[in-house]
Amino acid sequence: MTYAITQTCCNDATCVAVCPVNCIHPTPEEPDFGTTEMLYIDPRACIDCGACADACPVDAIFPADRLTGRLREYEAVNAGYYADRAPEPALASPNFHAWGEPSFHRSLPADFARLRIAVVGTGPAGMYAAEDLLLHTNAEVTLIDRLPVAGGLLRYGVAPDHPATKGAGETLARFHAHPRVRMRLGVEIGEEITVGELAAHHDAVVYAVGAPSDRRLGIPGEDLPGSVSATSVVSWYNAHPETGADAVRLTAERVVVVGNGNVALDVARILVSDPDALACTDIADHALAALRGTPVREVVLLGRRGPEDAAYTSPELLALKHLPGVDLVVDDRDPRTGASVDAAADGEKASLLRGVTRETVDWTRAPAPDRRRIVLRFHSAPVEAVGTDAVRAVRVTEDGSPSGTEIAAGLLVRAIGYRGVPLAGLPFDEATGTVPHEAGRVAGLPGGYVVGWIKRGPTGGIGANRACAEETVGTLLADAVAGVLPKPTGTAQEFRRLARRRSRHLVDARGLAAIDRTERAKGRDAGRPRVKLATVPELVAAARGGRLRLRVVRGA
Repeated sequence: MTYAITQTCCNDATCVAVCPVNCIHPTPEEPDFGTTEMLYIDPRACIDCGACADACPVDAIFPADRLTGRLREYEAVNAGYYADRAPEPALASPNFHAWGEPSFHRSLPADFARLRIAVVGTGPAGMYAAEDLLLHTNAEVTLIDRLPVAGGLLRYGVAPDHPATKGAGETLARFHAHPRVRMRLGVEIGEEITVGELAAHHDAVVYAVGAPSDRRLGIPGEDLPGSVSATSVVSWYNAHPETGADAVRLTAERVVVVGNGNVALDVARILVSDPDALACTDIADHALAALRGTPVREVVLLGRRGPEDAAYTSPELLALKHLPGVDLVVDDRDPRTGASVDAAADGEKASLLRGVTRETVDWTRAPAPDRRRIVLRFHSAPVEAVGTDAVRAVRVTEDGSPSGTEIAAGLLVRAIGYRGVPLAGLPFDEATGTVPHEAGRVAGLPGGYVVGWIKRGPTGGIGANRACAEETVGTLLADAVAGVLPKPTGTAQEFRRLARRRSRHLVDARGLAAIDRTERAKGRDAGRPRVKLATVPELVAAARGGRLRLRVVRGA
C-alpha cells in the first residue's frame, strides 16, 4: 500500500532525500518545486517502506489505507498530481537513486580556519541557515533574537490548532544545544547593538529577521478602533509578548477578514472554533478566555478576485470544509462565483468548493444565534470601515457598484500580506519591503547576508526556507573561500560581554531550556502541550529560575 502526504506538508523536502525509489515530487531540482502547494507521493512507484514518514518533520505522511476522516481525501490528492504525468524512468537498482558525481558545494576545505557566524533571527529561515552551517562546516554559530525566547514564526505564527506543523520547530530546536552554538536571546540588533558592532565580532552575519509588519488597505476608517491587522490577531492568540491580552476585542457577532490566504483562513478558523477543542492546544490563555465568552458567530472572508484565484492552499480549504460545528458558505450573489466553481476541472482550486452551500447572504440580518459559520465572499473588496468611535460595519464593493453594500461587523481584520521593515544599518528597498541582495549577499555590506522573507519577500511556507538558506549559505561559503570576508576585530567573549551590558533581558541556551521546562510543566498541570508565558518579564523570570532580575542598561 502506498503512502500519502497530507495537509501539514511543510515542503522542506526532507522526505525526498530519504526516499529510495524517487517517488516524491517535485524535488528541489525540478521546476515545480516551490510553486506547488505541497509535495506528492506517486502511488505507482511507492514501495511502502515508510522512510518518508519517519523523516517527515511535521508528521504529514501516512499509509493511505490508514487515512480517516478529512485526511482520506489526500490519497486522491497525491494520485491526482501524477494523473497527467509520465512515470519516472525505471532505476537500474530497486533500492537507491541513480547517483551522479558527489558534490560538496556547501563545505569548506579541511584546513580552513573556523568561522564565527552570527544568525539574527531564530525562526525557520534562521534555523535552516544555522543547520546548514553546522552540518556542512565547523563554523561556530551565534543565534541572536530580539525576543528572550527562540522560534520566530514557528512559535508565534503557526495556528495553535496545527500542532503537527509546530513539529518542525522541535526538529530545528535540536540545534539550540549544539556544542558550536551560542545563544544570545533578548538582544535587539540595530538598537541595543549596532550592525557594525555585530559585524566586528563575527566573520559573517546572516539576517533572518522576517517580515514582521503588515500591508495596509488604504481605505477610510482603517485606523478606527476595531480595525486590526492579522499580524496582531495571530500574535494575540499565540501569546506574543509584544501583543497585549486586550489587543483584540471580540464584542460583535460578525467579523470581516479582508483577504483569503492561509493566514486569513487561520484567523477565521480560530475565531469560530470550539473553545473546548482549542483548550487542548498551546493557545494563549487570554485568547482562550476571550473565545469562551465571545459573541462571534460569523466570519466573512473577502476576496478581491474569484475562487479560481484564491490565495489559500487547497489543503487549508479542505480542512476548513471539515471544521466541526462550523458551516462553510459561499456568498452566491455574484454569478461569476458559481460559474467558476461549476466550470472548474477536477483538481483545480475552485472545484474544491463544489458541494459547499451557496447562499445569497442578506447582510441586513444578524448571524443565526445557534450556528457558527464562515462565509467566502469573492469578487468583493473593502472600500470603507464605517463608524464614528469604532468599526460598526464594512462597506464593500458589489456588482461593480462603487457605493457597494454595508456588512455589519464589529471587527475588521486586514490579512493581505506581511511586509518587511528597515533594520538600522542595512540597506532597504521600500518598494519590495526587502533587503537588496545578490544570491543572499547584502548589497554594499561585505560579510552581510539575508535569508527568508527579508530576502525574498513574504512568500513560501516553512519548508521554502530550506532552499533559500542553502543558496545564502552557499554564497557565504564561496565568499569565505575567496577570502573576501572582513576579519572580525572582537572575540566571542567580548561579544558576550557586550550583549550582557546592552541587553536588559539576555537569555542563553540554559535559560531557553528553563523556559521550555516551565511552559511544559504548566501544560501538564492544565492538560495541554504547554502553556506559553505571554510577557517578557515572565519569560525572563523563567529563564532565571523564577527570579526576575532586569538588568540596568549601560552604555558600551
